[in-house]
Amino acid sequence: MDAIQKTIVDPLQPYLRPVVSSVPKPLHDAIISLVGSSCHNTLVVNLDLAQDPECTSLAISKALGIGIVGASGIVKVPQILKLIRSGSSAGVSFVSYALETASLLITLSYGVRNQFPFSTYGESAFIAAQDVLVGVLVLTYAGRGAAAAAFVAVVAASIYALLVDTTLIDAQTMAYLQAGAGALGVASKVPQILTIWQEGGTGQLSAFAVFNYLAGSLSRIFTTLQEVDDKLILYGFLAGFSLNLVLAAQMLYYWNSPAQSKKQKQQSQPQSKEKQVRETKATPAVTRTTGASRSPKPSGRTPTTRRRG
Repeated sequence: MDAIQKTIVDPLQPYLRPVVSSVPKPLHDAIISLVGSSCHNTLVVNLDLAQDPECTSLAISKALGIGIVGASGIVKVPQILKLIRSGSSAGVSFVSYALETASLLITLSYGVRNQFPFSTYGESAFIAAQDVLVGVLVLTYAGRGAAAAAFVAVVAASIYALLVDTTLIDAQTMAYLQAGAGALGVASKVPQILTIWQEGGTGQLSAFAVFNYLAGSLSRIFTTLQEVDDKLILYGFLAGFSLNLVLAAQMLYYWNSPAQSKKQKQQSQPQSKEKQVRETKATPAVTRTTGASRSPKPSGRTPTTRRRG
């Protein structure tokens, strides 16, 4: 930080101080609520990044957390649009999204109940809502409308039990659920990884969502280390980052793969062979004959002798 302070911040201070002095008071109050008055004075008023490294780390963590929460509002939008435009759910695993939805709902409830900073878990609410929509679309395009309705009903009942009526699940049970949420978050990536491997392509999976998840999970490791002293959450993010890395590697590997998946090719090959056999059988052998070789057609009448009287 000393190098950044001397080479970047100090030369810019004559230009930055008038900007800081013109910032409205509500914005200063918002910064104070995030990092505290001491760090606000050090970083914003004095423009000193090297004086207190802990304040600098906290400010970076808060900025990353706010960025993650903000980006989470649109992270699955490209995936949703891709499903709607194609009218197909090929390459997208419903099981993966169902498990992730469960994990996110538990993480959201755990953060709310323990009064953690919203910047450390806020994205769970936005991503869970988008996951539910993706899950409904995947089931609908697979011709399973009743299953889609049942999925929405289960999600609604879970929200009521976890967030609305907190007497149904006590704090100890909530801690157990959070431990399981980390495992669910990890397990949610496995079906999607297997689906891509079996299909031989990424199908309708959104590259934006995959790489955004990779960056978000890495950032979440940093923010958790800085702001939340909870190993359950940290281990979950570490495991999630590892599998997100596998998904990103698959996306790069299959980037230029043909549009038709391996499974679709295997299904289409027998059909094409059967079609060729049917066409061969249906084509009659035609033999041309000349006029000399043609034999007269029988008239079907027998010759009769006419008698004259």
